[in-house]
Amino acid sequence: MKRKLFTKILIANRGEIAIRVMRACRELGIATAAVYSDADRNAIHVRYADEAHHIGGAAPSESYLQLDRIVKVAHDCGAEAIHPGYGFLSEKAAFPDACEAAGIKFIGPPASAMRALGSKLAARKLAAENGVPITPGSGAISDPATAVAAAKQIGLPVMVKPSGGGGGIGMKVVETEDQLAAAIETSAQAARSAFGDPTIYIERYVRKPRHIEIQVICDSEGNAVHLGERECSIQRRHQKIMEETPSPAVTPEIRSAMGEAAVRAARAAGYVNAGTVEFIFSDGEFYFLEVNARLQVEHPITEAVTGIDLVKEQIRVAAGLPLPFAQPDVSWTGHSIEMRINAEDPLRKFMPNPKRIARWVAPAGPGVRVDSGFGPGSEVPPNYDSLVAKLIVHGADRAEAIARASRALREFLVVGPATTISYHRAILDSADFRAGNLSTRFIEDHPELVEKAKQFAGDQSPFDYGPDPRHVAAAAAAVAAVTHRNN
Repeated sequence: MKRKLFTKILIANRGEIAIRVMRACRELGIATAAVYSDADRNAIHVRYADEAHHIGGAAPSESYLQLDRIVKVAHDCGAEAIHPGYGFLSEKAAFPDACEAAGIKFIGPPASAMRALGSKLAARKLAAENGVPITPGSGAISDPATAVAAAKQIGLPVMVKPSGGGGGIGMKVVETEDQLAAAIETSAQAARSAFGDPTIYIERYVRKPRHIEIQVICDSEGNAVHLGERECSIQRRHQKIMEETPSPAVTPEIRSAMGEAAVRAARAAGYVNAGTVEFIFSDGEFYFLEVNARLQVEHPITEAVTGIDLVKEQIRVAAGLPLPFAQPDVSWTGHSIEMRINAEDPLRKFMPNPKRIARWVAPAGPGVRVDSGFGPGSEVPPNYDSLVAKLIVHGADRAEAIARASRALREFLVVGPATTISYHRAILDSADFRAGNLSTRFIEDHPELVEKAKQFAGDQSPFDYGPDPRHVAAAAAAVAAVTHRNN
């Protein structure tokens, strides 16, 4: 029997990822239903969808985390499938369970795979059993004595980590034995508060690793393919702000080995749909970290170098269609970089800065893509993640991609909230970045980037027809001088 695509999909998310999914649906001829909170009543994703449904208050707990309410809206509006995007409910095994009970397809992995991979401890065990290298580590830790014994066996320094959740929440680096007791207590408390699960463990801490991830996609007929790696080492507070592919440190041989390891891990978990297997990489060796059982924020750079639309493939796989390509069909062309433009002030330790966007002009030109759920007049609400846009560039090689990214950032105009635009320009201008000397400590090791970002922040976009900030500053200085003389 020939399988057909869905006629209507509900997108259980907001902002740029909701619009990204809707764009794929529109090209496939699929109707879309949006959901929105009080804070997003006038958001672009609400206007972009074919229909939109209010689901509650501004707080995520009152809206985008209301699983039963979202599934009911999908059922009542006749949606045949739900795409969860990323964040919110996307990695909750209860979501595909609820969809199945309602007769709705979940565009993501089955609940069984989520459960197998949702605990980092369980995922590490699964990886090790299937020949995927892992860092030396412990089982669940419940008391300081157990932690000390494990740390002695593993070797200091160690990382204390929650078994559930992600985003760097609750992770603690421990250099000495006397720091262990406090670290496991605060890590467990953070894990209980954020994820409802206080389980923690420890693993060897690699001081300056790279964070490299492999994109995989699997269909329901047993086909599993990897789409190469993404370098995600530039992070603040264990959260990525810039990604690129290919990694400057990964050879074709390493890519093949990491890709095969990622596919083994996915197969072992019974994985279906798109997912990402994360590794740490140091001195030519790679070690399994975890699996993100969803579409990643940084998926566009993989699309840029492979020419594969991951969201469309997600939809096709969820509809029961086989992957239209095998591993030998996948190739990589050029180099791509993604910069997360957050409403944060890099001059104030990346403090969130949600405000109304007064003026906005997105960059364009060859090899430039901007994914965003905001525009001129949009309110950036304080209730959600600070991401306002993703700037993605593609070039023939890394040098051209860096030059293109620098050019596009100079064009990007966002007036209102402070953003990370100038900080990204500083990163791209860094000699170490240009040389590919990266690690997860890149930002901590380069405090001079803040001063460089401050200099770039004084530049004016050529597309800004508002007052030149240099003239405004000069006028303010003149007024202050006159006032001082008169006093």
